[in-house]
Amino acid sequence: MRPVTKIATGLVIAFGALRLNGLDLLFDPVGWGLCAAGLLSLQRPGDAFATARQWAFCMGLVSLVPVAIGPGTDEPIRLVIGFVGTAGPLITVWLIADALVTAMRAHGDDSQAALLDVLRWAVAGLGAAGLLAGYGYAELSPVLLVAWFAALVVLIVVLYRSSGLPYFSAPLPIADDEVSST
Repeated sequence: MRPVTKIATGLVIAFGALRLNGLDLLFDPVGWGLCAAGLLSLQRPGDAFATARQWAFCMGLVSLVPVAIGPGTDEPIRLVIGFVGTAGPLITVWLIADALVTAMRAHGDDSQAALLDVLRWAVAGLGAAGLLAGYGYAELSPVLLVAWFAALVVLIVVLYRSSGLPYFSAPLPIADDEVSST
């Protein structure tokens, strides 16, 4: 599986919910692990892919916490875990898209980068509005929820379509100016 395909599939699993008798069959840590694996294939030390990979790995751990603590946990702890479990994925999607946009622009693929840039703003912005609504700070209309879901789906489709780009097939080469500075 290509690195960007792993990332897109990981996002489908992490954000998807396929429930059977109340049990989510799409295990979020597996999705975040796929994202981290795809990002690992693309990263160089200290670049944006490394940062996004670290966040994806952390989100895998964070998504295990609600399973580990069980239903009898105090409400304040559940609120903190819920906040981190909602804000963290939005930040992670932003960082993943940022790394991909940076690589696309470095390879002259400005139109694809611009589309992905708009989609990350839509996913993060509408997701932040949903986060505020979840805590009673805003009113969330169904239109915003549908718009967020549509933006996320389109972002994932764009990732699947971008997976065949030659510069995403293997680790990105180090630019000549980076070699001379090290």
